[in-house]
Amino acid sequence: MEISRRPRRLRSNEIIRRMAKENFLKIDDLIYPLFVDELEENKKEIKSMPGQYRYSLDELVKECKALIDIGINKIILFGIPGTKDEIGSQAYDDDGITQRAVKTIKENFGDKIYILTDVCLCEYTSHGHCGLIDNKGKVLNDQTVKLLAKTALSHVKAGADMVAPSDMMDGRIKEIRKELDDNGYTDIPIMAYSAKYASSYYGPFREAADSAPCFGDRKTYQMDTANQKEALTEVALDIEEGADIVIVKPALAYLDVVAKVRENFSIPVVAYSVSGEYSMLKMAIENGLLNSDIVFESLLSIKRAGADMIITYFAKEIAESLKRKDKTYEIYQL
Repeated sequence: MEISRRPRRLRSNEIIRRMAKENFLKIDDLIYPLFVDELEENKKEIKSMPGQYRYSLDELVKECKALIDIGINKIILFGIPGTKDEIGSQAYDDDGITQRAVKTIKENFGDKIYILTDVCLCEYTSHGHCGLIDNKGKVLNDQTVKLLAKTALSHVKAGADMVAPSDMMDGRIKEIRKELDDNGYTDIPIMAYSAKYASSYYGPFREAADSAPCFGDRKTYQMDTANQKEALTEVALDIEEGADIVIVKPALAYLDVVAKVRENFSIPVVAYSVSGEYSMLKMAIENGLLNSDIVFESLLSIKRAGADMIITYFAKEIAESLKRKDKTYEIYQL
């Protein structure tokens, strides 16, 4: 057969395949989510997310040590308070569970671990919505933004290296940036959940963080799952207001959005591979429907779409696999 181009020439063995490889998955790409529970005395597995836990402060320290030992040095922290109220007051309490967790981690590890904190009210409100509500159940945007800025400042005062507002209120990046700057924290970056969709993939997380809304849904503030162009508007607004990094959430069902954001903006892009994605793959693997390589394939698809970093519950497993230098090490790199 006379053909001038034979793409298989660059697939003939592992060495040439690595030479021609366009994307790698690295430990440095990964951010690991952790849940700290004020009422937990040890650690408790999250039933809908096998291998993920709610940690006490003591167990959180042990987990951070284990993460550092395998090369993971970036976490995003979610706090679960012992008490909740309608205004989410524990979110911005300087002695709240997230603030104490940040202080404890920094006291033990200093700059060996980089702490991002989720800034939202949903885990702290008795009604489970991401903001204040009026007597008709409407989420109040502008009043909520003030409390989000207060929450972000309290996290940074405790020692957080970066804040990540996930609420999707309009104008919150501008208010948080001003609050941090006015208090001398001009060097603290903001990672904005800019394109966050009202997705059904969040189900397991809502069990993990005890954050399901008691009534209604979040469609008045999170994005319509049908929209792509709107994501570019949200990202542009957050960058204009002072975001340093932007997030697309979820990841796998929104790779087109990741690609569009990467194409249109030069700012770093993070994709959040959410709890539903994790649980589906985890359970498929555990039931023998898929082998564990599906994890790498899925996360590589996120990198291929254009994400610079990935928030993933698989980060620890991936790091352990790469550290062991098992068969996957030949495909992915440290």
